[in-house]
Amino acid sequence: MSVTLHWFLPTSGDGRTIVERFHANKSAGPAAQRDPDIGYLAQVARAAERQGFEGVLTPTGTWCEDAWLTTAALIRETERLKFLVAFRPGVISPTLAAQMAGTFQRLSGGRTLLNIVTGGDAVEQRRFGDWHDHDQRYARTDEFLSIVRGVWSGKPFDFSGEHLKVEGATTLAVPDPLPPLYFGGSSPAALPVAARHVDVYLTWGEPPAQVAEKIAKVRELAAEHGRTLRFGVRLHTISRDTSAEAWAEAQKLLDALSPEQVVKAQSQLAASESIGQQRMVALHGGRLDAGVRGLEIHPNLWAGVGLVRGGAGTALVGSHAEVADLIEEYHSVGVDEFVLSGYPHLEEAYWFGEGVRPELARRGLLADVPALRSAHPERNVAAL
Repeated sequence: MSVTLHWFLPTSGDGRTIVERFHANKSAGPAAQRDPDIGYLAQVARAAERQGFEGVLTPTGTWCEDAWLTTAALIRETERLKFLVAFRPGVISPTLAAQMAGTFQRLSGGRTLLNIVTGGDAVEQRRFGDWHDHDQRYARTDEFLSIVRGVWSGKPFDFSGEHLKVEGATTLAVPDPLPPLYFGGSSPAALPVAARHVDVYLTWGEPPAQVAEKIAKVRELAAEHGRTLRFGVRLHTISRDTSAEAWAEAQKLLDALSPEQVVKAQSQLAASESIGQQRMVALHGGRLDAGVRGLEIHPNLWAGVGLVRGGAGTALVGSHAEVADLIEEYHSVGVDEFVLSGYPHLEEAYWFGEGVRPELARRGLLADVPALRSAHPERNVAAL
């Protein structure tokens, strides 16, 4: 069975550092050297499309541009690339979300994927007016997805739950096909939601053995509902022609960090209620002094990104063949979809696409995706 590869849209900015915008300070300078304007994001999207990625994930939150608006603007900049639009069910009506997704699906010609982000940081949730606690947020997501599925039934839908209530919920037309639902969460409150509702369960890049344990739990819960899910992993990547070159790039990212930046980032991440985030932090322990290879937590799996970035904190690091080896290992424990990124996202899309994808194809792990033949040749020029 082949794997599906996705890339990432850096809507908070991009550059040759892993320091996030809100972790930067005056002495360190700005975190992003490239602003997330539509011109640059279009370059990244077209690079991902040319390199055969299925889709691109767009994040959601305070420190990035709105995912719906950004990806809608990129529909006409691309031809077949799908958009994995992240949004939070606590800050939008489920009927409106179903309507927006249906509109996006029609306008894009069926290129919509939806990433449901329940939210694990109470401070950020409150910025958006959401005062639910951790488990309440997942309970509300459960109801939210029930309503979205009901709206997409094509008939007026009534629902009355503890957190949400709708009457006669409907939309202009049922999206065709229905957008697949992606979802992540590692807590006991999250896993049953995945089992009941979603198409693809996502996890951050823990070592393969830990990912396998999580997959087994979700698969068992889904089976109780007569459902079968696909599984995906969110990772960064640094692949080069040789292993030494790749680790040298990882060292550059590490060298750009200061102890003060790491301490600041870790204090922020420690406040997260997300179990997945806690598991990410446990992989590196905030040990900047461990050195680049000291943060290698599994062969060619590097936890250095998580020293200063929330969410996905690990990277595939190595030669193209070594990165392909680790992807193959993840695939062997049940992972079918890989949502990848790198710094900067434009260049790393080409490093991975031109280096790792052919290796995966040789191993029979990747369906052949021909090079893009655009009706707009000028759009295929990437300014590297």
